[in-house]
Amino acid sequence: MRASRTVHVISAHAEGEVGDVIVGGVLPPPGETLWDQSRWIAQDASLRNFVLNEPRGGVFRHVNLLVPPKHPEADAAFIIMEPEDTPPMSGSNSICVATVLLDGGIIPMQEPRTHLVLEAPGGLVRVRADCRDGKAERIHVQNLPSFAAALDLTLEVEGIGTLAVDTAYGGDSFVMVDATALGFTLTQSEAHDIATLGVRITNAANEQLGFTHPENPDWRHISFCLFAGPLEQGAQGLETSAAVAIQPGKVDRSPTGTALSARMAVLHSCGQMRIGDRLTARSVIGSTFSGTILGETRVGNRPAILPEISGRGWITGIHQHMLDPSDPWPEGYRLSDTWGAR
Repeated sequence: MRASRTVHVISAHAEGEVGDVIVGGVLPPPGETLWDQSRWIAQDASLRNFVLNEPRGGVFRHVNLLVPPKHPEADAAFIIMEPEDTPPMSGSNSICVATVLLDGGIIPMQEPRTHLVLEAPGGLVRVRADCRDGKAERIHVQNLPSFAAALDLTLEVEGIGTLAVDTAYGGDSFVMVDATALGFTLTQSEAHDIATLGVRITNAANEQLGFTHPENPDWRHISFCLFAGPLEQGAQGLETSAAVAIQPGKVDRSPTGTALSARMAVLHSCGQMRIGDRLTARSVIGSTFSGTILGETRVGNRPAILPEISGRGWITGIHQHMLDPSDPWPEGYRLSDTWGAR
């Protein structure tokens, strides 16, 4: 075999959502901060295209690049590459990264509990991993401060009409809609409709509502649409179903940790959750993330919460993605049958 490029990857998923981790073959990108490095990755796009586009990737795949941390407290750092974005933070991807670091032996595992600090482009996240028999069985992530941006807004969506929505930030930016009001029970059979409608709602929200982060002027858009299921009281706190539509048109297989954080921030702002309360979200495939409000803080002039999310991750394989120098598609390709119209 001949290759002009070889990228070493440990593949993983967190409660169903793929979050591969690049562990070798890629030099750290230029930049004084991790955020600067993530902006370079986003703008250059060559690595994103190589690992996310077909034939090596696909719309279902997220890929994380391990890099040396910039913050002195961090044990490791990662840059998240999603199908259409390079975001500040991701719950499922942080769980995948922690799982790969520990199960892969990159960071020594301490049983029954390992503590580590990860640096995401949006800031530090503190991880507590429940470990047994050489396996990180559950990953707890203290996420970035999360806040409700605007509540009880109206949004016009062509073909649907007027929707009542909230916007919020949970490490990434969301427009939230009532799933029941739109006729969804958030099951696997609805995934296609959730994905296509969710993209339309997200696009409409960006056009009509917009988003600004008080402390990160580079983050000026809404990334995702959360279809929020009804709240129920369970044995260990509140429970709900959830589905997140991701650009360019797929449904998150996990319950989406940043969405769970954002929803807890909205519920806290409405007086429906307090410090110490728990919310467990169930995805369309039946997997769950649990969230807890650890405390209160502020992001700029906005009241915010300190959320913790938890879920499970598993390694699924080890790969070497290669580029033959004669390959006519060195950065791959995207077709509208799966990537949507462009």
